[in-house]
Amino acid sequence: MTATRTTTTASVPLAPGALPLLGHALPLLRDPLAFIRSLAGYPTMVRVRLGPTTALLICDPTLTRHVFVNDRTFDKGGPIYDRIREVIGDGLSTCPYPLHRRQRRLCQPSFHPRRLHGYAAVFGRASDATAGSWHDGQVLDVTREMMTLTTQATMETMFSGSLPAETLRRALADTNTVVSAFFRRMMTPALLRRLPTPAKRRYDQARARLFATITDIVAARRADPTDHADLLSALVAAVDVESRDHEQRLSDSELADQALTFFLGGMETTAITLAWALYLTATHPEIQRRLHAETDTVLAGALPGPEHLPRLDLAARVVTETLRLYPPAWMMTRTVTGEAELDGVRLRRGDTLVLSPYLIHRRPDLYADPTRFDPDRWLDTSPDRASYVPFGAGARKCIGDQFALTEAILALTAVTARWELTPVGDEPFRPKVETSLSSRGLRLRLRQRQATETTATHSPPVATSQPVPPAVGSGPGVCPVAH
Repeated sequence: MTATRTTTTASVPLAPGALPLLGHALPLLRDPLAFIRSLAGYPTMVRVRLGPTTALLICDPTLTRHVFVNDRTFDKGGPIYDRIREVIGDGLSTCPYPLHRRQRRLCQPSFHPRRLHGYAAVFGRASDATAGSWHDGQVLDVTREMMTLTTQATMETMFSGSLPAETLRRALADTNTVVSAFFRRMMTPALLRRLPTPAKRRYDQARARLFATITDIVAARRADPTDHADLLSALVAAVDVESRDHEQRLSDSELADQALTFFLGGMETTAITLAWALYLTATHPEIQRRLHAETDTVLAGALPGPEHLPRLDLAARVVTETLRLYPPAWMMTRTVTGEAELDGVRLRRGDTLVLSPYLIHRRPDLYADPTRFDPDRWLDTSPDRASYVPFGAGARKCIGDQFALTEAILALTAVTARWELTPVGDEPFRPKVETSLSSRGLRLRLRQRQATETTATHSPPVATSQPVPPAVGSGPGVCPVAH
């Protein structure tokens, strides 16, 4: 994007509050969302200092989309992706531009609509089983329960089954350790990150165990040529007929990177989105009452499944609005690959850009009463591709958007079919800011819905050959990989 006058990045205003050496690290660590909100008044971009590094935070939706779409010029990079690559290597969500198109072609068959229909049936069963394991009056650790649900669903859709209980428990604990460390490691200068602190040792050990678990699963699948009709089978069998400079199949290390990418993303981001959706439902009784009515009408006592998706309109809008208010990837970074220009500002190779869906989604000039939870704002409109970007746009938009959106809608439906949810305490729950807007520590109280006491005896849904149709807000969608 060009303008009639060009200037240097030094002409872009610097956000207030920068300290010598630390830059804006302290306000970002203390209250990052408040800091981001404080920059909403800048019309196009503002400079932010992350330690010794200066980055440009893009505040305008059109410029944000331009950066997303032009991924050759504005490649995956910067402090966020440097930290994520420590864990998942060069998987689809983190690999540089030269590797991306080949990886995308090889991963695409895993998310074909024919496979998505089978995944949806798994999501329905796992969601109903999780919701059916709770009891009346229970105070729910919502995020832990949603992580359990999405882990079970991810394990079955990826690996045709579950890990042994102890391995699953350890994988969940290791995932929590790794994810919760991302944001602080991103804001910590490189010299301090290398110090052998107890926190760093826990992080390194969890990362190594998680990688070893996935590597063992991949090795076992390589030795078994059977198509298990799961995501990993599709990755193993994928052939890139367009490849000229690379092997036509994924190597063992590439398979491990992709499997770890989808495993972590499929668990964490969808679980957090579900937790926020349940919290927003619990704190808006009229929306919850309408969700109960929709669930009762659409399911009519059946197990939630792919055939119900076209009629779960309100549930889809709740998920769409949840993603607007609490986008899992609230902040992303990009690296400029060569001389470029953005809205009249000359950029140099290696410059860092910061994109914030959280900032864009809460601009009052884009959304009326932007902090209000209002699923009905999507009744007569679809999300705008520039102002609604919870998980990016362009060629690097989430490959698993329909996968995770389907899971979120069916899980929300399964929970509201059985339970009425109420908050615990009177204080609003605030996000725990990590790489995502974490809902760790969120608790809700359950009350059995009398009208659905027989849901424990659900019969499996009748299979259909039709693929799952796109739901409301399915543009960027919920995504199982970070952007």
